[in-house]
Amino acid sequence: MNARFLVYMMKIFIFWILIFFSAQSFSDEVTMAFGNAIPPFSFPESDTGIELEIISEALAFHQHTLTPVYYPLARVPIAFAQKKTMAAMTDLGEDMEKIGAFYGDSAVIYNNVFITLKERKLHIKKPEDLKDLSVISFQGAIKRYPLWLEPVKKAKKYHEQHNQLIQVLILNKSRLDVVLSDISIFKYYSILAEKEYGKLLKEFQFHHFVEPNPNDYRPVFWRESIRDDFNDGIKHLKKTGRYQAIYDKYLQN
Repeated sequence: MNARFLVYMMKIFIFWILIFFSAQSFSDEVTMAFGNAIPPFSFPESDTGIELEIISEALAFHQHTLTPVYYPLARVPIAFAQKKTMAAMTDLGEDMEKIGAFYGDSAVIYNNVFITLKERKLHIKKPEDLKDLSVISFQGAIKRYPLWLEPVKKAKKYHEQHNQLIQVLILNKSRLDVVLSDISIFKYYSILAEKEYGKLLKEFQFHHFVEPNPNDYRPVFWRESIRDDFNDGIKHLKKTGRYQAIYDKYLQN
C-alpha cells in the first residue's frame, strides 16, 4: 500500500468525519418543556395538538426533532431554568433573557374573549358591561384581568372552572351569562360537546376585549441557533398555509 493511496484514504476518512459532525451540529433532538394537557393545543398521551404539531414541524424545517417533556404548567419555566430541557413552550411571565436564553416567535396565540349566547344580544366592550352578569372563566383569569373581573367577583357572580367542556355546556343551558375563554379552546370543546351529545349547540357570540399580544406567549431556547432555525420554520409554515391547516385540523367539524 503506497503512501499516495494512504493519503487518499485519509482524505476520504476525514471527509466523512466532517460530514458526520456537520450533520450532528445542524440537526438536534430538542427537548422542550410543555404543560400538561391543554386541548386542543396539546394532548400528552399522543404527543399531538395544535401547538405540538406547529412546533414539531417548525423545528423539522431544519431537520431538528421535537421531544416534548410534560410538567404541571407552573413548573415549565422552572424546569427550563434548571436546564432540564433545551427549550420551553412559554416563560409564564418570567424574563428568561436575564439568564441567557433566547425567545422564539410565537407558535400559537391565546386569544381570550368573552362569550355569550347570540340570542341574548349582549354587548361587552368595557368592564361596566359585565355589571349584573355572571361570569365563568379558566383558572387564574382574575389575576390577568382584574379590571374586568374584580367587580364581578365582589358581586359574587364570578366562578372559575378548569373543565372547559363544562363551561360550554353551562353557557349553552343559560345557567350563566358569560364565559371567558380562548377562542380555539372554546371552539374545540363546542365541537366535542356536539359530538358527545349528538345535538347542535346554540349560536355563540364572541366579544373581543383585549388585543392579543404575541409576546405574551413565546417559546424560549437555550441555543440561539436552534431558536433561529425554529423561527425559519414558523415563517415557512405560515407562508405555505400549513400553519392554518394544523389549526383547521382540530377546529373544524
